[in-house]
Amino acid sequence: MTRLVGYSGILVALALSLVGAVAAFVAAARRGRTSPLARSAAYVNGALLLVANLAMVVALVTNDFSVSYVAQVGSRSTPLLFSIISLWGALEGSILFWAGVLTAYAAAVVFTSRRRDDATIGYATGVLHAVSLFFLILLVGPANPFGLVTPVPFDGPGPNPLLQNHVLMAVHPPLLYLGYVGMTVPFAYAMGALLSGKLDADWSRATRRWTVTAWGFLTAAIIAGMWWSYEVLGWGGYWAWDPVENASFMPWLTATAFIHSTMVEERRGMLKGWNVTLVISTFLLTILGTFLTRSGVLSSVHSFAGGSIGYYFLSFIAVVLVASLVILAGKSDALKSEGRLESAASRETAFLVNNLLFTVFTFTVLLGTLYPLVAEAIRGVKVSVGAPFFNQMTLPLCMALLFLLGVGPALPWRRTTPEELRRKLLAPGAALALALVVAFALGERDAYALAGFAFTGFALVGNLQEYLFGARARMRALGERAPTALVRAVAANRRRYGGYLSHVGVLVATAGIIASSADKSEHEATLRRGESMTIGRYTVRYDDTWGRKEPQRFVVGSAVTVLRAGAVIDSMAPRLNFYNMSSQPVTTPAVRTTAREDLYLILMAFEQDGSKVTIKAIVEPFVVWIWIGGLVVLLGVVVAVWPGGGRRPSALGARPGASRPQSAARTPQPETRIPELAR
Repeated sequence: MTRLVGYSGILVALALSLVGAVAAFVAAARRGRTSPLARSAAYVNGALLLVANLAMVVALVTNDFSVSYVAQVGSRSTPLLFSIISLWGALEGSILFWAGVLTAYAAAVVFTSRRRDDATIGYATGVLHAVSLFFLILLVGPANPFGLVTPVPFDGPGPNPLLQNHVLMAVHPPLLYLGYVGMTVPFAYAMGALLSGKLDADWSRATRRWTVTAWGFLTAAIIAGMWWSYEVLGWGGYWAWDPVENASFMPWLTATAFIHSTMVEERRGMLKGWNVTLVISTFLLTILGTFLTRSGVLSSVHSFAGGSIGYYFLSFIAVVLVASLVILAGKSDALKSEGRLESAASRETAFLVNNLLFTVFTFTVLLGTLYPLVAEAIRGVKVSVGAPFFNQMTLPLCMALLFLLGVGPALPWRRTTPEELRRKLLAPGAALALALVVAFALGERDAYALAGFAFTGFALVGNLQEYLFGARARMRALGERAPTALVRAVAANRRRYGGYLSHVGVLVATAGIIASSADKSEHEATLRRGESMTIGRYTVRYDDTWGRKEPQRFVVGSAVTVLRAGAVIDSMAPRLNFYNMSSQPVTTPAVRTTAREDLYLILMAFEQDGSKVTIKAIVEPFVVWIWIGGLVVLLGVVVAVWPGGGRRPSALGARPGASRPQSAARTPQPETRIPELAR
């Protein structure tokens, strides 16, 4: 029954997507309006794909092995949580979930734009239906999860052991899909603007919250993926420049560039064509990432085998690329900039350089990711491009971006004066020098690490002081107390201050990455019961080994006591998990986290009688600040997209009709204070 319900829903949704796309394009082209049929189809498709996904979850939970996808990833011994999240644990289920998220986005876009009835929205609706149509074709054809299995097996192999070894797999993939699929919305708006010829800044304003929200989900997915890698894979790291990691990172880079450069278009009428190009590139990179993970061309812990599905994705990428370029070329005259650069020392210039760096960064990662695949396809030779290449090529770019992250907020639009620039950069410059001196005094000698700490301190103070300037301007202009002035300054321009808060989060995470990478220490030893090894401030004593049978696996763990200065501070238990479907054990490291550093223990090997074990210990400073920084970034996203506060405030930032303190009303305020409130 679940198979029939799910597959029928997909078939009906496919037909509705085709009808909706045609109706939307025809109505927009002929009448310059949005088709009611296309809107209704979006709502119905959202409901149908929700039902199809729920049907698959029911099949997984009830172990309905007559459904092909359940027979592939299900097992009677799999715990309930991991049975549910098996929905996205393999190819067909992940495409089903992707289509569900995409149709939900389409329905949400149609609902939020229901009061608009113009060609741009009409074409955008058609694009969303067309993209949905592609994924529904996959579900009906090569990625059908509801195929019939006969005879029905009694049990299945269960999901990939790596995907049922940590609860973060319930978090990371949905966040990734919400970020990936969410980038379809700005792409649809951009195509709608191009096809309708309405290429003013209205389309980018309309899509701003969608873009920032999708970017926030993608950021959260990347951070959660790093955390999962750190907690599950047992190598003591969180980023290995794995091709699939890169696949999620590249659209993040181009989306970040777009979020910044769209402000230049809104403010100065510049970078119109560049913004459309960034949106198209971001969408294509999300599809490329999907191809890399689901085509079987990569060997990765994240990838799925995909059979012929890779050809479908390559064809779709080619069609979208060619169509986008043709449409973009046809509208090139309407994409000319209205404004121009007036000074090298301006925010526009900073954004232009920022965009250039993000573009080079993206191309570098793309080259390092695809070159081994192209080399193998053309020459039949396996080529490895690993972390040394990426680190060597991207570290200078990271340093430049950190510097711009501090300079950008200090620069006003159009032009600045030397006096204002000195005022804005005095405190960040002092922070740069202080961070450099402190890092050197603490023993840091690596040039990139020193530069990273210095520029991080520079940018951190540069962004934080913007809150101070905004609050101080309100205090002087309106006579408000400091806390009230700060809260109201943020509320009056949530987009601006939410952006600064996200910058702060990125900088906190960056400091954690630099510290944990530059100052990590490792030690491996084989210990008998009662023996110890020392690493950093810690003494690690091996006590015993135990085993435990769980429904889906057998677990072997080592009891370890951690001492510092002779006193017991913790008990830890690194483990190895043995799954029936895997010949290799899956590591579960034991991690002791503090604000200062992590103690990370890995069980490498053990004697069956428990007489001795081999343990690898790693001390990594400030790792927890990476995760804290990620949370701060997401808080900034919430502030930036929260309804209200989007309108540009008046010169004094007061609400219409609000009375001012008499002292503020009688005393004229210097013009230099107004931008702190209004820009």
